[in-house]
Amino acid sequence: MIRQQLDRFDRLELLTAPTPLEKLERLSAWAGRDVYVKRDDLTPLALGGNKLRKLEYLAADALAQGADTLITAGAIQSNHVRQTAALAAKLGLGCVALLENPLATDDSNYLENGNRLLLDLFDARVELVESLDNADELLNALAARLSASGKKPYLVPIGGSSPVGALGYVRAGFELAEQIRQTGRDFAALVLASGSAGTHSGMGLALAEALPQLPVIGVTVSRAADAQAPKVQELAARTAQLLGEPVPKAFTVRLWDEYYGPRYGEPNAGTLAAVKLFASQEGLLLDPVYTGKAMAGLLDGMGRQRFEDGPIIFLHTGGAPALFAYPKVFSER
Repeated sequence: MIRQQLDRFDRLELLTAPTPLEKLERLSAWAGRDVYVKRDDLTPLALGGNKLRKLEYLAADALAQGADTLITAGAIQSNHVRQTAALAAKLGLGCVALLENPLATDDSNYLENGNRLLLDLFDARVELVESLDNADELLNALAARLSASGKKPYLVPIGGSSPVGALGYVRAGFELAEQIRQTGRDFAALVLASGSAGTHSGMGLALAEALPQLPVIGVTVSRAADAQAPKVQELAARTAQLLGEPVPKAFTVRLWDEYYGPRYGEPNAGTLAAVKLFASQEGLLLDPVYTGKAMAGLLDGMGRQRFEDGPIIFLHTGGAPALFAYPKVFSER
């Protein structure tokens, strides 16, 4: 069983209690259907977010290997890079991040505010790159440079999405399954943002074992379903292999890709409307890159009756600091 194999792997126990599963009372009344939220925006590091679950395993592996520097990559407003830099600071490690500007914007808010501002506070070293299309090559070259200078780097992949990192969301999936059982309700689906695939793959593996009847629906944030599906499937297979278990028969990759346009990091009208609705109905903050697009998918899915009967769970993976990089898109509405 996958659940039993998790205990074989070391993790930093930074998340010492389950994140809440809450009913969204006002949004449910507005929608005419019960909607719950799994609050992974409340993880206790650097304003929260899902990456801490992955980093608990990745950083434990880094320390076991004697690393003194974490290296990673992402967009200038990457939530992943923000939490990686924060954890490096907490552990007394160095952090070097390769950052790209996927929007090719010169907006000072995007370039200097939000997550980018926090990297300076965490004393991370930043190197700007033109593109991360060849991220693995760039990170390996960075690791070689650091090693040549006497450092001991540990490569944290984009989004923390490796088999080791995905273990964090395998654990989260079993945590959520227990919370669902405690409600005594039969849920129609879990909806989450699907990007680098670690969150989606890990959660899907756990729920396929623990609650095989519960659909896990990933709303893509950067690419079409036919490109995203192999990423999720392959990472799930590699994570199961790491655990020494087969992929559960109930594991199915379900993706909705109508909501990610025009491109990664650029919100559309549905994204902005979802962010505003979530804030005005519940006082909760989504971000314009991941959770806003995923919530737009959930809302549209309800309107189009794409779900079976029963309440729906939304996985809130955090990202609110990025809001401060996008003030113009909201003021223009």
